[in-house]
Amino acid sequence: MHKLLHLLFLGSVLITPIAQADFVAVVAKIKPSVVGIGTHTPTSRPQNTLRGTGFVIGNGLYIVTNDHVLPTELDKNLMQKMAVFIGSGKEAKVREAEIVATSSLYDLAILKISGTPLPAMTLSNGDMEADGSAIAFTGFPIGAVLGLYPVTHRGIISSTTPTVIPAVAAEQITLKMLKRMKNPYLVYQLDATAYPGNSGSAMYDKTTGEVLGIINKVFVQSTKESVMSTPSGITYAIPVKYLQEVLRKNNININ
Repeated sequence: MHKLLHLLFLGSVLITPIAQADFVAVVAKIKPSVVGIGTHTPTSRPQNTLRGTGFVIGNGLYIVTNDHVLPTELDKNLMQKMAVFIGSGKEAKVREAEIVATSSLYDLAILKISGTPLPAMTLSNGDMEADGSAIAFTGFPIGAVLGLYPVTHRGIISSTTPTVIPAVAAEQITLKMLKRMKNPYLVYQLDATAYPGNSGSAMYDKTTGEVLGIINKVFVQSTKESVMSTPSGITYAIPVKYLQEVLRKNNININ
């Protein structure tokens, strides 16, 4: 019995570094597909404003993020444009982006850029993942204060739960909340803490790197995200099957 336990212990020691090395390789593969989402205003200082995170899919020209990450409007007088920030470090490159589809229900947005295609992430088949599945997400939790440096968090899917945005009082319930309460859909609850800048990050399988969902903070923060000093301990992700639904409804062929 003691010999068996000793062998199992040795096995766990041997397996753990291999699993860690595999995850390191997955993160290295994912990072070039992670982009910043924001605005470029050539007549302002600073010219670039980061609003959230996005990730590349399909042919390398389509970007996914949250709908709430997009600005409500662009200032044409200041020649303001939607922008995707690529690369890493202090010398991030700016690509002008076109909004091709949005879904307020699922809080998803799809952008398109031109130019050289970027490395794309692979979407899962859309099946719902089981509770306990190991996941990770990579994005820009504190924005780009020091430059464009992707940060990775990992955890598990803690639960699959209907979307209900809490409201303290009846007068705080919005039309969007009522619509979602009448027709709730399932989202993943995670045990990893996301910060404001993580909105729009891909939640991916820790082993394969396949996209399983899209990080969203609005479901627990009402219509505004908390400041960095008081992040919610609960993070939600929108299952990738709803992204695939938005792509189909808008006749978007990402290949």
